Amino acid sequence: MKVIDSHFHVWRQADLPWLTGPMQPRIFGPYEAIRRDYPMREYLADLAGSGVEKSVYVQANWPVDRAVEEAAWIETLALETGWPHGLVAYADMTVDDARPALDRLTRFPRLRGIRQQLHWHENALYRFAPRPDLCADPAVRRNVARLADYGLVFDLQVFAGQMASAADLAESCPRVTFVLQHAGMLEDLTPAGRAAWRAGMTLLAAQSNVVAKLSGFGTFIHRNDADHIGWLIGETVGLFGAERCLWGSNFPIEKLWTSYDALLGAHRRGAGGLSEAECDAIFFNTARRVYRL
Repeated sequence: MKVIDSHFHVWRQADLPWLTGPMQPRIFGPYEAIRRDYPMREYLADLAGSGVEKSVYVQANWPVDRAVEEAAWIETLALETGWPHGLVAYADMTVDDARPALDRLTRFPRLRGIRQQLHWHENALYRFAPRPDLCADPAVRRNVARLADYGLVFDLQVFAGQMASAADLAESCPRVTFVLQHAGMLEDLTPAGRAAWRAGMTLLAAQSNVVAKLSGFGTFIHRNDADHIGWLIGETVGLFGAERCLWGSNFPIEKLWTSYDALLGAHRRGAGGLSEAECDAIFFNTARRVYRL
């Protein structure tokens, strides 16, 4: 089976404040093992023999004033190694007009999308955005809508409590494809938490311009759990359809608790009840279409 990894990172530790200096709380727990460089050669060694043919780099939270530098570095790596094949960069969607920033990024031929993490949670350890309602911010809506003029997607990252507003954002930007990160980041595994997540996912799935990324499923449980993965795949595919789902490794974050082969294998098993065409969509065709690979 051919595979596209639609969500991975490489990095140089010196470029990332959260990997230098004092440890900072992260939603994926202790991360001493990845407080180091994770170069492209290690990523390629990790995926060797897996069937992964292409990949999409997603911004790794360099200082916000260095977004162009991050994209330039990834472009250099692509010229040197042939990987990655797509780039999701950072741009601030909360400013009055994001077009100058987008104009600076569009010189990179592998640019396919923008991610600004909008997720906010009552638990401060899970909080990234400064406030919970950025999806409703007029500037955010105006700037995200402008991505259509550049042919770019928006990688959307929200928690269940923000999904109603995120669905409204998607509805207000019908010409933009939204890629829901980590299938909505289910963090509350109680029956009530699952119900709230499912209700929010239903609202997002009702927007035909939203697709779901099947990635990061170990984020809150800190393990590679095939049953957990299978449940999330089943629920998400049931809502969105396989043609609107795509797979990503979230490496090297998931490397904290598993290997690349084991992670991809767990997702393949989790999708084992689906048809061959559905699996082809999840692991290759949707990402190829959405990220124009």
